[in-house]
Amino acid sequence: MSCGPHGGAGSLDDHGSDARLALVGSPNSGKTTLFNALTGLRAKTGNYPGVTVARYEGRTQVGDHDVLVEDLPGTYSLDAISPDEQIVADVLDPEDVTTDTPDGLVVTLDATTLRRSLGMLAQVLGTDLPVCVVLTFTDELTRRQGSIDIDAFSRAVGVPVVAVVGGRRRELGALRELLPHPDQWTTPALPPPADGPEVTAWIESVLSTSRYRLPRLDDRTRRIDAVLLHPVWGTLVFFATMFAFFQVIFTVAAPLQDYVQQFFDHLAGLVRDHVGIGWLASFLGDAMIGGVGGVLVFLPQIALLFILIALLEGVGYMARAAFLMDKIMSVAGLEGRAFVALLSSLACAIPGIMATRTLPSTRDRLATMMAAPLMTCSARLPVYILLTGLLVDSSDRVGPFGAQGVVMFALYLGGAVSAMATAWLFSRIGRGTGPLLPFYMEMPPYRWPSVRSMSLSVWDACKGFVRKVGVIILVTTAALWLLLNLPTRGDSDFRAAGIDPNDDAATSSYVIEHSAGAAVGKFIAPVFAPLGFDWRINIGILASLSARETFVATLGQVGAAENPDDPSNALSTMRVTSGERIGEPLFTPPVLAALMVFFLYALQCMSTIGVMRRESGTWKWPAIAFGYMFVLAWVMAFAAHTIVAAVT
Repeated sequence: MSCGPHGGAGSLDDHGSDARLALVGSPNSGKTTLFNALTGLRAKTGNYPGVTVARYEGRTQVGDHDVLVEDLPGTYSLDAISPDEQIVADVLDPEDVTTDTPDGLVVTLDATTLRRSLGMLAQVLGTDLPVCVVLTFTDELTRRQGSIDIDAFSRAVGVPVVAVVGGRRRELGALRELLPHPDQWTTPALPPPADGPEVTAWIESVLSTSRYRLPRLDDRTRRIDAVLLHPVWGTLVFFATMFAFFQVIFTVAAPLQDYVQQFFDHLAGLVRDHVGIGWLASFLGDAMIGGVGGVLVFLPQIALLFILIALLEGVGYMARAAFLMDKIMSVAGLEGRAFVALLSSLACAIPGIMATRTLPSTRDRLATMMAAPLMTCSARLPVYILLTGLLVDSSDRVGPFGAQGVVMFALYLGGAVSAMATAWLFSRIGRGTGPLLPFYMEMPPYRWPSVRSMSLSVWDACKGFVRKVGVIILVTTAALWLLLNLPTRGDSDFRAAGIDPNDDAATSSYVIEHSAGAAVGKFIAPVFAPLGFDWRINIGILASLSARETFVATLGQVGAAENPDDPSNALSTMRVTSGERIGEPLFTPPVLAALMVFFLYALQCMSTIGVMRRESGTWKWPAIAFGYMFVLAWVMAFAAHTIVAAVT
């Protein structure tokens, strides 16, 4: 089984497919788990016409038949109140010419909450499309002493019904046999009623005919939720969890980071020793290996970050956190669903911004979109780890806790608080532009996530990080190498400057100090001089516009050029080369604090700006976001520099 290619709506690549099916279901009903099981845990994404709601498509092979499956956004009803729910309604409307109507619908229903789910099933059956029902969590229904007669339920609703547990592939046989032939599925003799009271009567009739017995409340979930959803204890547990989160990132991943650093240092040394052409050795050792390796060295922390996020989401804690934060979010004029979008931004602001489409209010979507880039994403992690390592010794402690982890937690907390403040401001600007709707979120039972699902989720995230390093950062570091090594210098230039041409460290320092990159960095020096930045930091900030991680690669190149014998420790010994501070250490505590705060607030990511443009439909809001965040970053960095300088 494998996923096939994808395209925009209206151009879905279904050539050769015997059937095109759409998965429909409410959030947490097991819909996406089923999709992954059918298509091999690999989804292809595209966009629907006129909107930026993602579509996920995959293929599954059933004998000689090729079936294309599309995973629609989760929805509780076809009465849409948000963009992603509107997509479901449009796809299921045969008269809507902007979307391709599927040949059949596979509807996932959570057996433990069947009464609530049947309302949506009634609406789906009213579309007159072939329908097949997949009952999920039947094992949990049995464990909690509930029951249902599946054959009777199938007769009651008039369509095929298959029970599937946890997306287990070995249990998909009966469902897979149905998929290629939606035209042969049974259909109801009469469609369900559409009016409210009649729908309620239909639901009761179906449940009675199916001999459905409600499951008992899950005692384990109830006991845990009594603590985790408590307004006081739950909040304390949340912050304790987040604090431990960053302690683990440093204590567990740091040794692995050292091994990766040693590997790239050794590799760069081999290149310098065995490549006889000086400029080529410098390009390969400093730009390619030094620059890219300087970012890849943080892969252990990135992987651990995604492992922890996947674990918290898989066990069901993220939904609790969103519910718990609903009251806190209300202070910012938002609701709990906005917290989910902001929490998604811890991995990357792009999915966080895209997640705002689940918000029914235009005002909330805009406010959350403008706040999401302030959440500390994984791209900031390499920068923070580098700067924290320069500022705080790994042996320093704050009580029983590592000082580096405490600093990291403070940075993440600062980003979250700033995001909330920004959301409050923009929600006030957009007051009255959207409806105020109640916050509704499913609380799934606590479950241990599938190791396979978690592993593939983390693998995909790490692969995306490595791909970014291999494309964006590779190109950027190559361009930076040219800027930092042009114009070329000969022995006569070195002798004229009083430098021994055989002194590699001195010649490298001279070349980089008089390079085109230095000229660019010095040109913008007046902007950043009050923050204590010199031209080397300035060019790193400019390069980080392509991707924040490039800042680390830039400093890695600068360090390797200035101290080829010990590039790993070059930054800690780097000195100011001009101005009032000439000869002083470059990375002093005030400068490091200013840099951390600058990256905390600055929107240094063109990809995020592009996604914000697509989601908002205009360049107005991305321009406002970039402008206000740069001004905020500069002002806050100046304040941090001033305060730290006064106390050190």
